[in-house]
Amino acid sequence: MIRTRLLCLSAALLAVAASPVFAQELPVEGPVSTTALVHVQSKSDVPLNPAMLKLQVNGHDTAITWVRPVSSQAPQIAILIDEGLRSSFAAQLKDVADFINGLPPRAEVLVGYMENGMVRSATGQFSVNREAVVSQLRVPFSSPGASASPYFCLSEFVKHWPASKPGPRFVLMITNGVDPYNGRPSIMNQDSPYVQTAQEDAQRAGVAVYSIYFTDAGFRGARGSLSGQSYLGQVADATGGELFNQGAITPVSLTPYFAQFDKAVAESYTIGFSASVNGKNGSLTRIRLKSSQPGVKLHAPDAVWPGLAE
Repeated sequence: MIRTRLLCLSAALLAVAASPVFAQELPVEGPVSTTALVHVQSKSDVPLNPAMLKLQVNGHDTAITWVRPVSSQAPQIAILIDEGLRSSFAAQLKDVADFINGLPPRAEVLVGYMENGMVRSATGQFSVNREAVVSQLRVPFSSPGASASPYFCLSEFVKHWPASKPGPRFVLMITNGVDPYNGRPSIMNQDSPYVQTAQEDAQRAGVAVYSIYFTDAGFRGARGSLSGQSYLGQVADATGGELFNQGAITPVSLTPYFAQFDKAVAESYTIGFSASVNGKNGSLTRIRLKSSQPGVKLHAPDAVWPGLAE
């Protein structure tokens, strides 16, 4: 009887140890394979020279094991539209459709609408079927504060990234960027825990967050626009993305900003290196990437999740 119980207990422990959830909670000793998504801007359009890259992980020089252009991979691009945008966004739908149709053939695309702290998508899946993705476009509700907070939406989305296979991950948010849960939207009140959480969630998921500023139905005036853009810029800088359309005026056309985003994706690379897990439960690891190549500017995340690898 005792032996039978021991055998049953051993089998149960083996089953638990084999489960993915349990395995994620186990401490990992030593360095693990890790990746980062980097946008490389070159004034002369000269290709990146990987030999001129220098990486520091937690302040220590670290070897880069490989560099791959995103153009050789199948990037995943999520276009997240704020439900609170002004009704004038209806005039932009053709620009959005043209942008989607012009994305690289291998790019997988998802269109979602930010509402009540979540992202709602007709299919909830990325797709290479451009016609199917474009058919999901519609006019936002244009109800003030419909998204609740674009940062709640971003956090929820990246934590449950709807893709089973690995690939470079991009988010393009179209929003005014205001965080209504952090008090008065003022440039003097720019320390939001919700924005910080969204930024860190995106870093854990390996997502580069880009944004196009577009006015909301409920916020008017320069203070709100400056506050929202400051937050969007913060998230972009931390994740290796960019903020487009800096200014209080609603853009006449989104096409120029879509062109900038297209170029950024085409100029992006994933880099591989080793990083050590920080503690039993793990935490974000600080990185710093530089290039000595003349005329090159890098947009890279300032922190990554160790073990996040393709």
